[in-house]
Amino acid sequence: MWDFSVATAMGVMRRTAPYLMFRIIVYFAIAVAYVLATGTGAGLGWGIGHFGDEGVVATSTFYGGLFGFAVVAGVLYFLREYILYVVKAGHIAVMVEYLDGRDLPDGQGQIAYGRQIVTERFGEASVLFGVDQLVKGVIRAITGLVQGLMNFLPIPGLQNVMGVVRAYLRLAVGLVDEVILAHGIRTRATNPWASAKEALVLYGQNAGPMLRNAAWLTLFTYGLAFIVFLVMLAPAAALVYLIPGAWSAGGVIFAIVFAWAVKVALIEPFAIACLLQAYFKVTAGQTPNPEWEAKLDSASSKFKSLGERAVNWASGGRAAAAPSGNEG
Repeated sequence: MWDFSVATAMGVMRRTAPYLMFRIIVYFAIAVAYVLATGTGAGLGWGIGHFGDEGVVATSTFYGGLFGFAVVAGVLYFLREYILYVVKAGHIAVMVEYLDGRDLPDGQGQIAYGRQIVTERFGEASVLFGVDQLVKGVIRAITGLVQGLMNFLPIPGLQNVMGVVRAYLRLAVGLVDEVILAHGIRTRATNPWASAKEALVLYGQNAGPMLRNAAWLTLFTYGLAFIVFLVMLAPAAALVYLIPGAWSAGGVIFAIVFAWAVKVALIEPFAIACLLQAYFKVTAGQTPNPEWEAKLDSASSKFKSLGERAVNWASGGRAAAAPSGNEG
């Protein structure tokens, strides 16, 4: 049914506990920042709104809270490269080391160790971020190719459910980009662009089993996150009453924020540990299939861009710029 061991994934979680604690600190600090900024913004809006009538108070409280929330979201947008480089990629690096049977340092030394591995493989944060953005685009193309094959299957009523299937497949590949990055770390690649290209071809030629594993893990990840959301509703609602003007939508928003923090800090690492096992197992001993490479070359301009950047890196142009957001 799936190609990973839950016991092994739990072992990965235990052995990389320093990184788990690091993730908890980072993501719950972000959640608290959202709450404080939203509460402060709503409070300021509530105070300013008293210069008008009750309708003005409610409106200014809402927009004040929205502004505070947006400020934190904007700051995180600019920090996304750093978070990927230090938190996510570093954790993936030590996971790969553990799964390959290597010893890991304890405590803060493990975090420094993970960062060192990532630096050796990718250099600057902008390179890792650039690779990650291109990989995301190619994964979407692979998913589209798999969906295209499904359209031709002679299954009665299949077309009626394809909309749901497409939506679920898009959701299910949400963590695959991090697994692709793990390939370069595991193979000790010196060219991150070429390594990502190779890993994507291996993923494409094993898209069936990989999507099956990802689908099960997506069901687990979002199911557990929804349970956390329900649990968080009560304390989140209590927080809202501390905000002047009692922002009615705040309880749901805060519950979503804290459920997100639990998901990315604790649930996603478990899912990644499972996906890493699945990817390493299904691709073991394989080499990239030229037919799949040709398919991806014709289906995704981002895959072509990976090849171009790989050549540029090999020829000495190591400061390859991150891709623009409109590359198809």
